[in-house]
Amino acid sequence: MKVITYLQFDGRAEEALAFYEKALSATSVKMVRFGDFGQDPNAPLTEKEQNMIMESRIEFSGNILMISDVPPFMQATTGEITNGNTVLISIIDTDPEISKQCFERLSEGGTVIMPISSTPWSASFGMLVDKFGIMWKFNSEASKFLDGYVE
Repeated sequence: MKVITYLQFDGRAEEALAFYEKALSATSVKMVRFGDFGQDPNAPLTEKEQNMIMESRIEFSGNILMISDVPPFMQATTGEITNGNTVLISIIDTDPEISKQCFERLSEGGTVIMPISSTPWSASFGMLVDKFGIMWKFNSEASKFLDGYVE
């Protein structure tokens, strides 16, 4: 079984995809739009909805991040897309220099909660909220920390 992070947006998925592709030095990017599957004559999509991202995937450093838009017709069922703090993406066990580079790129236009720096529990730890309202935590020694304190 695999678990991945999947981010949903209200029409900004393409912008987010381009941002994360650059910030995380993605090695592969794939994308499908709602309009790529044709129209249902009983429920036609607007031009804006057709151009929204139905599903996308970026691969970086052996990881996967998936991103999509939730068009208005779907939000009628799923509820509105709102920014919140219930999701945090944690990048762990990474070379401190790679963490620093990703942290700096992800913080562009966002808010740094804790600058990336050496702490008593990690050679490289930091937290930020990016310009899309997504919270990120970096901990280059997360597994080492947990192994030392969890019984």
